[in-house]
Amino acid sequence: MRAVRIQEYGGPEVLKVVEAEVPEPGPGQVSIDVAYAGVNFADLKARAEGYRVPSLPFTPGLEVSGRIRAVGADVTGLVVGQEVAALADGGAYAEVAVADATTVFALPEGVDLRTGATLPTVLPTAHALLHEVGRLRAGETVLVQGAAGGIGTVAGQLAKAAGAKAVYGVVSGAAKAAYALKHGYDEVFVGDRWADEVRAATDGRGVDLALDPVGGETFRRSLDALAVFGRLVSFGNASSAAPWHVGQPELYPGGRSVAGFSILMLARTAPDVLREVAERAFGTVVDGTVTVPVTEEFPLSEAAEAHRLMGSRTSTGKLLLRVVDQIR
Repeated sequence: MRAVRIQEYGGPEVLKVVEAEVPEPGPGQVSIDVAYAGVNFADLKARAEGYRVPSLPFTPGLEVSGRIRAVGADVTGLVVGQEVAALADGGAYAEVAVADATTVFALPEGVDLRTGATLPTVLPTAHALLHEVGRLRAGETVLVQGAAGGIGTVAGQLAKAAGAKAVYGVVSGAAKAAYALKHGYDEVFVGDRWADEVRAATDGRGVDLALDPVGGETFRRSLDALAVFGRLVSFGNASSAAPWHVGQPELYPGGRSVAGFSILMLARTAPDVLREVAERAFGTVVDGTVTVPVTEEFPLSEAAEAHRLMGSRTSTGKLLLRVVDQIR
């Protein structure tokens, strides 16, 4: 089979298509003939920094859609030929991927394989950030960093559907702002003055809930942008900055709180909870509450180009790798 491998850490050019052995599922696992693989920022950090890479060579990729090829021992409820979406612990940039059965989901009725590849990380993450962790209530205000990305576009729609009074976004350019405004946002701020603009938009009050995948100084400024009793949810460190140490001086005034979320860690530590969140989240696609826009699609052989686009900070929505040329 074809697979994208990295032999060393570096830029997109280290992603190489190679011939590899077809993996077999172990106990509690299934193998999947991959139709599409999602491209996530975590894949870029794996390629460049070794994030969550146990050893080299390594095949990146965390999410796939396709059909079950083989079922390992002790797996129930999944059968060969079934169309599924899956969260994998690496290995998705390949014609065949292996995933734990606990993170393999039957595609909901009416959802095709292309759309299915957008579901495993984006939908449960956005849902958990707003509801399970952020505990959003109707009438509250929300601030989302990276509003034009895959999670950002879904978070905007979900927040609006949940009755948020106003949903604010932050992006790096004007084109991204125009894009985000189509996906649930009331106002989108561009550039470095967003903290002042958030205060102005809320008449100095601040926001009730802020979602931050960036870390570093952005995390600190998001905390400062909270209203009294506001909540900040950290779900990434795209800046690769050293973590802030938040304590009593930052949290006691105003009763603010900070929480964190990682879908990969939840899959590892509480897969049953992940399934519950995912089922609720997938339902919002089935009922039309949310659409996950695929803005770029690349063949597997052009994985490096997909990484270049995402790394340029000009991409919007969801990026996919098309692993097979014809989906039957």
